[in-house]
Amino acid sequence: MTEAVQTSSTFTPRVFSGIQPSGGLTLGNYLGAMKRFVDMQEAGTHETVYCMVDLHAITVWQDPDKLRRATRELCAGFIAAGIDPAKSILFNQSAVPEHAQLAWIFNCVARMGWMQRMTQWKDKAGKNAQNASLGLFAYPALMAADILIYHATHVPVGEDQKQHLELTRDVAIKFNHDYGVDFFPVTEPVIEGAATRVMSFRDGTKKMSKSDPSDASRINMTDDADTIAKKIRKAKTDPEALPSEVKGLEERPEARNLVNIYAGLSGLTVDQVLADVGGKQFSEFKPMLSELAVAKLAPISTEMARLMQEQDEIDKILAQGAGQAREIAAPILKKTYEIVGMVGA
Repeated sequence: MTEAVQTSSTFTPRVFSGIQPSGGLTLGNYLGAMKRFVDMQEAGTHETVYCMVDLHAITVWQDPDKLRRATRELCAGFIAAGIDPAKSILFNQSAVPEHAQLAWIFNCVARMGWMQRMTQWKDKAGKNAQNASLGLFAYPALMAADILIYHATHVPVGEDQKQHLELTRDVAIKFNHDYGVDFFPVTEPVIEGAATRVMSFRDGTKKMSKSDPSDASRINMTDDADTIAKKIRKAKTDPEALPSEVKGLEERPEARNLVNIYAGLSGLTVDQVLADVGGKQFSEFKPMLSELAVAKLAPISTEMARLMQEQDEIDKILAQGAGQAREIAAPILKKTYEIVGMVGA
């Protein structure tokens, strides 16, 4: 899959995205990212490159053994969800050194003020910014490198990553301007679907998170069918019947979340779902959602468990994907070095 390096504004249509292997895949990861990755793979309109971003994971301390397991589990999740290594490039970030090498160039392109404005930096570092890692601060430059080392033209992202993608676009524009080239694409975000942001089952105003102390707040991608059904049955709701129009979900975060999840799992729009379930009580709707969720998610959980018993298979897939990724990344890094003026590049 070797590509001639492009220096014009015409770039191969290519999708890149990644997920941190920090452990504990949830329904939010599936609907907000992995399902969309599969949809873009199957559309066949773009080359698709998907990554376990383990370098990002260590911006905060990780137990090494847990990180290794989480990386393999994430790979298993990608494959079980439908990412086909024969159709998409699938690898872990640290196996492709060009990511970190391009990130250094971008550290020298990006401005301190850009990084300081990142809301995730403010949220994660908080009042302890002086004790946060330099890696956490520079995270967006590495994210830009992840994307641009493949000249990716499109990135499926959730709303919470949109600001980082805007910085990626700023880096590409500034690099091209500084060196008088048209080398890096100005990558377009792809933010679509009913459930790009899945919320907690205990509080519809908070994002579903693996770090929530309550396991009942989320569906884990390793949950079996009975657990999935039980969590949906106990999910927080309100006493009103479901509306027939989207406007009726305003000020009803728990209802909106469950309807969005149904839409995301079924492939329908929220309008289509409400046209069918409008007027139903949650006592009727929750069994419908449970049946759908079990049908869609239980096979993924089963396949993930099988793959985790075949770690040599996972490692082989990751190594093959890293080789394919480097075929694209190496010439782009080489040309970047030439543009910057590195001798011997």
